Amino acid sequence: MGNCISFILPKWRFSELRSDGMVSVDEGGTHEGIKTIRIQKACEFITSSVLCVCIVTWNMNSKMSVQDVRKLVSSDRKFDLLVLGLQEAPKSGVAEVLQEAMADTHILLCQKTMQSLQMFLFGAKSSESYIRELKVDKYAVGGCGGVIGRKKGAVAMYINFSGIRMVFVSCHLAAHEHKVEKRNSECQHISHSLFSKNDIHYAKSADITVWLGDLNYRLEGISSMPARKMIEENRQSKLRDKDQLLQEAEKGQVFNGYCEGTLSFKPTYKYNVGSSNYDTSYKIRVPSWTDRILFKVDQSSGLDAILSSYEALDCVRSSDHKPVKAHLCLKARG
Repeated sequence: MGNCISFILPKWRFSELRSDGMVSVDEGGTHEGIKTIRIQKACEFITSSVLCVCIVTWNMNSKMSVQDVRKLVSSDRKFDLLVLGLQEAPKSGVAEVLQEAMADTHILLCQKTMQSLQMFLFGAKSSESYIRELKVDKYAVGGCGGVIGRKKGAVAMYINFSGIRMVFVSCHLAAHEHKVEKRNSECQHISHSLFSKNDIHYAKSADITVWLGDLNYRLEGISSMPARKMIEENRQSKLRDKDQLLQEAEKGQVFNGYCEGTLSFKPTYKYNVGSSNYDTSYKIRVPSWTDRILFKVDQSSGLDAILSSYEALDCVRSSDHKPVKAHLCLKARG
């Protein structure tokens, strides 16, 4: 775990990112796609220069369960910062439950809301003095997704924490399997629009950029029952090549050069509410990894990153989505 009290960092060599936005798009050259990185079960960065960030995304399906919200912030809080992005969140109650659950160890540093999109930033009780700058923004795309109060788009936070400049983007993109190009376009519009007012481009000079949310990319080229059979047999890793997000990134359309942990957990959508059984409605949707956490470290930042966990919380059952949680540790590169 990081130690905010004795947080010591070198003087960084800052430079702007090459891309005009946060989501790198290949423009005719070679592209890397999304890099799948291995999980290291324990954070190896144990010196005082460590910053550990817990990142959680969850589509709540407009349902409030105090018990499930508490499960998002388990008692094992070995992190300095917690970033929590919610989609289809209820209008009230979530912030209060989170603050009560975290009161012993962490305080609420910032929150941002755009209709059903909510984002929270918590820090260790000693962390406020290390915040040099904190900004928020939002960007709406499309309409309300057919349901009033469920606007698609993104809310975002920029934080300079003891010299480490971070951008967190929590988004909810267009639904349905066939709307791949629309999701790609929304990513690009969000990326170019956030933090772009008054020529202040915070996102361009971020040392690390993290996208989290219900990105809504689906499995393509496989029907529901064969996909479910593979999941039941714990062979979901074979479904990764059907994942639209990985496919689009490989084409250079979105998230070029971003990193993601291995998709070893079961697809997070769509479940019957109150269970861990996949959709049994007449639509019988194909299970998909709609809920994701991606990150990119600027090579000139002087930072290294390690992902010590990337998991879905199967124990949360009040929504048709499972939450996804990642634990990311940062350190000055040696």
